[in-house]
Amino acid sequence: MIVEAALKIHERTQSDCVSNDGFCPAWIAHNFDRYTHPFWQHVYLVVVATLVGFAVATGLALLAHRRRWLVGWVTTVTGIMYTIPSLSLFFLLQPVTGRGKTTALIALVSYTLLIIFRNVTTGLDNVPPETRDAARGLGMTPRQVLWRVEVPLALPEIMAGLRVATTTTVGLATLAFFAGAGGLGGSIFSDLTFKSNVIVAGGLCVLLAIVLDLLILGVQRALTPWRRAVPA
Repeated sequence: MIVEAALKIHERTQSDCVSNDGFCPAWIAHNFDRYTHPFWQHVYLVVVATLVGFAVATGLALLAHRRRWLVGWVTTVTGIMYTIPSLSLFFLLQPVTGRGKTTALIALVSYTLLIIFRNVTTGLDNVPPETRDAARGLGMTPRQVLWRVEVPLALPEIMAGLRVATTTTVGLATLAFFAGAGGLGGSIFSDLTFKSNVIVAGGLCVLLAIVLDLLILGVQRALTPWRRAVPA
């Protein structure tokens, strides 16, 4: 570690990083490849955790939509999980699941559940009762009403929850390196005093959050064409 730190200081001195207050475009251009692997680790953690969380939370919300007594229980449990400090949860899980991606993913998934569950249940509850009545009047079964009427109309709220959960997970995943899962957090905390390092690693996190948010927004627009219709 001491040799590594000495090499970093020497490297920065050689490229005049100290005199440039730690922000060195030339250093960034020549060392950008060192962020490639942590970036893709970060993408993996965010995408997998969000997809798993979305599947679990949506399944629970659909079940609770029919069995209303479950709403309070699920909200309470997921709320408790959400209030646990993220760093503490990474360390609490390690004696059980060990260090690595499994521990990080379990923690990250747990933080998506409350956000997505609430948005799915809210979206389904906001479907106008007259719309449901009209669907039943057309002879639709409860399952058809759910998938052909309620879920499509609830999509804006559902996707909004997914967007919030995704961007939140991008930030929380920076702490995943404490669980031995890698990611951009390791790059950020490896040298917090070096501005170039923090700007590149932090900037990649921001860029990832923006790109994923725009992708989800694009999917939402594709799935809800009626919201783009312009009155004649």
